[in-house]
Amino acid sequence: MLAGLPAIPVVLSTSSVYPERTPDAFEAASRLGYDGIEVMVYTDPVSQSAEALERLVDYHQVPVLAVHTPSLLLTQLVWGREPWGKLVKASELAERLGARTVVLHPPFRWQREFVRGFERGMAKIAEETSVTFAVENMFPIRAGTAEVSGYAPHWNPVDLDVPTVTLDLSHTAASASDAISMANDLGGRLSHVHLADGTGVSSGPVPDEHLVPGRGKQPCAELLRGLAATGYRGAVVAEVNTRRALTREARLADLAESLAFAREHLAQVTAAR
Repeated sequence: MLAGLPAIPVVLSTSSVYPERTPDAFEAASRLGYDGIEVMVYTDPVSQSAEALERLVDYHQVPVLAVHTPSLLLTQLVWGREPWGKLVKASELAERLGARTVVLHPPFRWQREFVRGFERGMAKIAEETSVTFAVENMFPIRAGTAEVSGYAPHWNPVDLDVPTVTLDLSHTAASASDAISMANDLGGRLSHVHLADGTGVSSGPVPDEHLVPGRGKQPCAELLRGLAATGYRGAVVAEVNTRRALTREARLADLAESLAFAREHLAQVTAAR
C-alpha cells in the first residue's frame, strides 16, 4: 500500500456521487477525509483521461487507488468494443496514476470469445503486470422461480479460476449469497471490497441497491471486523447509490455516514487488541 495510508484504506468510488461528475467525487473525498478514490470509467470524459485525473489528484491531494473498467451495459462503447483492449487501457491508466487495483466484471454471456479465454487470460495478465485485476461478484436475474445469468463462465468469481476477486456487498444481497461464507471461501484471493448494503428486494428490474452500509440486511459490520482481524490488506471502497439525495449536502451526509461506518468497524479490532 502507498506510504502514509492506513493498512486498510477507506476509498470513495466516483460512482457514489452520480449524477454528479468525477471531479465532484474528488472534492467530496477530500472534504470528508477519505483515503483515496476508485475511478469508475464511464461516459464522463474526465474519468477516461489520465491527464485530467492527475490534475484532480494534485489539486485535492487524494490518490487514485483503484480503477473500475467500463463493464456496465451503458458503457459498452467506452474505450472501444474489444474487452481485452479495455483491460489494457485500464491497466495503463492505473499504472500512470499509481493505482494498484483494476476492478472488472465477469464477461457478458454474449461475449463468446472473451468468455472462452477469460480464466486463462486473467492468469496471464496476473503474470505480466504488477496491477491486480480483481473480478467482481455479480448476480443472476430472477423472474418468479426462473433464474437467468447474463454472465459467463459464472456470475460468482468464487467458482472461477481467477487469481484475485472484488467482493461487493450489494451484489451479495442481489444474489442472495452469504457474504461471510463467500469471503471465507475466497481466502487470499479476496483483494478488494465494495462496501454497500442491500435488502435483496428492489422495485426495479435489477435488485442491486447499493445502500449506505447499515441500512440493509448485509453483514457489513461483521465483514469489516473480519477483514481487520485476518490481516486483509486491500482497500474498502464505499460504492453507494446517492441518486435520491435531494441536495448536495444530503449526498455528502450519506458519504460521510459510509466513511464513519467503515472506519468504526475496521478500528474495533485494533481497539480490542
